[in-house]
Amino acid sequence: MARKPRTEMIAETRAKLIAAGRKAFASVGYAEASMDDFTAEAGLTRGALYHHFGDKKGLLEAVIVQIDAEMAERLRERAAKAPNAWEGFVEEGIGYIEMALEPEVRRIMLRDGPAVLGDPAAWPTANDCITTLQESLRRLAADGVVSTTIDFEAVARLLSGASTYAAQWVANAADPESASMRASSAYRQLVDGLLCEPRTGG
Repeated sequence: MARKPRTEMIAETRAKLIAAGRKAFASVGYAEASMDDFTAEAGLTRGALYHHFGDKKGLLEAVIVQIDAEMAERLRERAAKAPNAWEGFVEEGIGYIEMALEPEVRRIMLRDGPAVLGDPAAWPTANDCITTLQESLRRLAADGVVSTTIDFEAVARLLSGASTYAAQWVANAADPESASMRASSAYRQLVDGLLCEPRTGG
């Protein structure tokens, strides 16, 4: 049997470690996750983890990047199903808040992530979110949906912060379902203030 190319072997090793780490972080949390346990789960050594990610924190960062990309894709799909561009824009923010109800997102992205890696606004993935929000706002302004005079970057950062904080509230609430509904309703009221014409529907 032909030997796999080195790049393919490296990619497979990283993928195995990320999958094992993701499973462990979701089930027992970052603090309780044992490097020996999830390297054994992946059929690899602790040395492989150190080589590819440095330490457990580095692995958590890689897991978060993977989950964040999946969340972003799901939000794009949700927005695409909306009846118009504005509703799609709103649904992306609300969708992010509602994802806080999912056990994996709640534990890894909204609890352990900030506790271990610090403010989500400083994560490398945050810049992509801000850029995407700015582009959406510019398109909406060009279509006459929102004002062309708003500060696109400032508004993008404010909305990103609002949805992130709301999701963290939901993730840590005693009644997550109730908090999610309240946060989603409040987020819609907040963004509706950007519209050139007041909404008349529900």
